[in-house]
Amino acid sequence: MTQADSRQASRLIHTGQVIVDLVMQIDTLPAPGGDVLAHNASFEVGGGFNVMAAARRSGMRVVYPGGHGHGRFGDMARQVLALEGVEIAGPEVVDRDTGLCVAIVDASAERTFVSHMGAESVLERHVLDALSVSAHDIVYVSGYSLMLAEKGAVLVDWLEHLPSETRVAFDPGPLVDAIDATLLARMLAVVSIWTSNRVEALRFANTDNFDAAFDSIIARLRTGALAIVRDSASGCHLRVGETRDHVPGFAVKAVDSNGAGDAHAGVFLATLATGADARTAARRANAAAAIAVTRYGPATSPDAAEIDAFIASRA
Repeated sequence: MTQADSRQASRLIHTGQVIVDLVMQIDTLPAPGGDVLAHNASFEVGGGFNVMAAARRSGMRVVYPGGHGHGRFGDMARQVLALEGVEIAGPEVVDRDTGLCVAIVDASAERTFVSHMGAESVLERHVLDALSVSAHDIVYVSGYSLMLAEKGAVLVDWLEHLPSETRVAFDPGPLVDAIDATLLARMLAVVSIWTSNRVEALRFANTDNFDAAFDSIIARLRTGALAIVRDSASGCHLRVGETRDHVPGFAVKAVDSNGAGDAHAGVFLATLATGADARTAARRANAAAAIAVTRYGPATSPDAAEIDAFIASRA
């Protein structure tokens, strides 16, 4: 199969949550009980959509089997998914709207989140089964999904019955240390691609030692699994078994880190789906994240042509 054929055949099946972000830019977070004025505020579709948009803009077919709400935010989510070319396979949930996240970005480009789940917490087994997942597909799982007891149980049971060749990518998220231990162990047993940032990796391993965290991650994944850990402006680290590599990042002036990790993950997976090696995929993902942090908003991943031009400009 050629790389072009592989891209056409492969799907990213994103089982996470599409929510709506209320994004506000401020100088600094107020003290408890305090108040500040935001420079601006806007509603943006975010959450899992950020990864999906990044993969779509790098040419990958994307399917979203999760629930979407009946109401203002559900309408917004469906509209944006359709405009991005994401295939909506999940149901409209009639008794609740899509969830909301308040995303606060300060002057250092750091972000703080407060989230409330809604219709996106619904995931139906018959919808998943109807996807007929193949060895060419990549299934994306968010740690947030495992925080939702009913959704997590349905999801992990389905994952355990997928073809063994299917690649399962796991983004543990910042609450990885709060996931039910039994469910997390079952999840890790089917993971072939781990994608996280440095803080999440350390939190997962309950250590301050980055090398020890990498050892812990690889030890708990299935044989031959790949781990990629984002390390802010310095780039990212790759590891397969005992082989480790550092892929340098790109120097830029960051204004908003919201969605940068999602851009990285989506582009990395879309590039892998073309048949590219992990280092090539990581370099493109680093470029996508570097571009994303220069833009305000959650779904700020560039398209493939922008990534090509950016890398060429830094050669």
